[in-house]
Amino acid sequence: MGAVSCRKGQHAQMAAPHKGHQFLHQEPLEPAPLLVEKPLPEWPVPQFINLFLPEFPIRPLRGHQQLKILGLVAKGSFGTVLKVLDCGQKAVFVVKVVPKVKVLQRDNLRQCKEEVSIQRQINHPFVHSLGDSWQGKRHLFMMCSYCSTDLYSLWSAVGCFSEASIRLFAAELILVLCYLHDFGIIHRDVKMENILLDERGHLKLTDFGLSRHLPQGTRAYTICGTLQYMAPEVLSGGPYNHAADWWSLGVLLFSLSTGKFPVPAERDHVAMLASVTHYDSVIPASLNQGLSLLLHELLCQNPLHRLRYLHHFQVHPFFRGVAFDPELLQKHPVNFVMETQATQLSPSSESTFFKDFDCNLESFLVHPSLA
Repeated sequence: MGAVSCRKGQHAQMAAPHKGHQFLHQEPLEPAPLLVEKPLPEWPVPQFINLFLPEFPIRPLRGHQQLKILGLVAKGSFGTVLKVLDCGQKAVFVVKVVPKVKVLQRDNLRQCKEEVSIQRQINHPFVHSLGDSWQGKRHLFMMCSYCSTDLYSLWSAVGCFSEASIRLFAAELILVLCYLHDFGIIHRDVKMENILLDERGHLKLTDFGLSRHLPQGTRAYTICGTLQYMAPEVLSGGPYNHAADWWSLGVLLFSLSTGKFPVPAERDHVAMLASVTHYDSVIPASLNQGLSLLLHELLCQNPLHRLRYLHHFQVHPFFRGVAFDPELLQKHPVNFVMETQATQLSPSSESTFFKDFDCNLESFLVHPSLA
């Protein structure tokens, strides 16, 4: 599915094609100029456009909804994430820009279209929902609301979280995963980088690039995800089902509780499987007894014995007194705020960055200097 990479010696991942993002932290001084629209051909529709229909429609020319680029949020081997201002709505969004040629070169067309299909299907307060998607001649565009930071950035800054924060994050993620699984969707890349935080500090699960529809009773076999979060049955090549997401949640909660991953990163999925198989579930004695029990029950080698159903969590000692209701959970105060800013595109780098860049966020745009 992609190359294996390592982040700071501890965070190896089996990267999806659009992974490898580096988050940047400088606030732009001035927004980039408005991009200029360029009309699409009407008929016949070229094959390079038709391939991506209907998930990525062709947008009609709507100049009043131009987007102004405010900064660069992340850039990876498979695409770029921009922070933009919708001049019509006066609202800030993020847009993921993916070159079509890379989608086809990596044989990722089906997965790319399924990502959009899944995000259009779901509607949950703890999911970073897709606002819009469309295509230009050379790029695909996916637009979502803007969140200022992600859980990994926060974890890197603060290390261990309080028990109350862990309980809140866990409850919100449990509701999201139960919701997805009820729809027959397996996420396959639950990790801190894929959990954004809104302005109130509540989470939004994002990045459905590895997700797929997996009806109850069926199994998957693709080895994909982020190495340190992958369940043993995924690392071994399957068969596996939705229970794999609960293992990933266990890894995430262990990391939030202790400041480190339960199993050190390995070079590839074979070595990672060997380490995970011999993982002895050593959980620090200093942890709350209920939390320790929860981690044991999520990080269970046998997926059949892993916690997975909402009622299991509702009666769990760690969640005593917690109402598993999205509206009530969002009323809980979150005591930390951390802003991850987009970086400004400097004048010297703009010409390189926008080379062959045909994007507008409503139709078909090119940078003014290239129009």
